[in-house]
Amino acid sequence: MRFSQDVKSLLQSLAERPLTLGDVLATTSERGFSLAIGLLVLPFLFPMPPGATGIFGSGCFLLAVQMAMGRRSPWLPRRVARFKFPRWLILKLLKNLQRITGVVERFARRRLVNIADSPNFWRLNGVCIAWLSVVLILPIPFTNPIPTVGILLFVIATLESDGLLMCISYGVTAFITLLVAVVAYLLWQAPGLLQNL
Repeated sequence: MRFSQDVKSLLQSLAERPLTLGDVLATTSERGFSLAIGLLVLPFLFPMPPGATGIFGSGCFLLAVQMAMGRRSPWLPRRVARFKFPRWLILKLLKNLQRITGVVERFARRRLVNIADSPNFWRLNGVCIAWLSVVLILPIPFTNPIPTVGILLFVIATLESDGLLMCISYGVTAFITLLVAVVAYLLWQAPGLLQNL
């Protein structure tokens, strides 16, 4: 199954009856890492209520750290695993799912398998997703969609075993890192700039 089909199936299950994030992990087996991370970051493509970033972002970060450690079976703390997605959010994601994933999925396919299936690149993906999760959690207004796109590229590349898309994802991560560095530098220089003005 493709990423959109996997997520659509999960979202439909969540819309029919309240499932916890732990339930999602239990039913998705080894694909659970990528699917759970994708499910956690998809909402950030839309305006989210205050406080949601910490819950979703921390769950994404914990899963990514486990990937970086080479784990294949995901685990979450009980408090995070018990989280239930609001029904309004599930319906909104279902409505927009194809629009979100359609463009990337038309491009993604199985290739450069030696990269896509490598345990070392699996760990590197975890490091990159963990870093992008930190960027997601940072209190920088209107920037949530930027690291979200980077994380979703890794998720789709992993599920589709697309080594080329993984390489593109590394480039996107480097660009986001540069962008964060520029923003941090500007904020650091802001007092001096204000004094000069």
